[in-house]
Amino acid sequence: MILLRQLLGDVLRRLRVRQGRTLREVSTLARVSLGYLSEVERGQKEASSELLASICGALGVPLSQVLREVSDQFALAELQATPVLADAPEHERIPLAETVPGSISDSVFPEVKDMVAA
Repeated sequence: MILLRQLLGDVLRRLRVRQGRTLREVSTLARVSLGYLSEVERGQKEASSELLASICGALGVPLSQVLREVSDQFALAELQATPVLADAPEHERIPLAETVPGSISDSVFPEVKDMVAA
């Protein structure tokens, strides 16, 4: 199973190491304990949005950039993972047309289809 907190921790650690900064330096600037920052980087703790913003500020990196990198890593990990529904019976599978943006069927969230069409 792919855990968001692990991917987030990996991205934060890579950014910190790339900058040549220590855990102590970043934890001091972010005003978070060294141990907690270490646990976040190792994917053992889920950081709040406020804490993430503080860590990103200490690293001098926009939160949106960190989330973009996490999203990219998550997408790669999903592509490498075995599809969960590969062995599901046909009646439990979601038709492809319902999963492709711009091809939402009438039966799936008609209010969303109206918003997409607008």
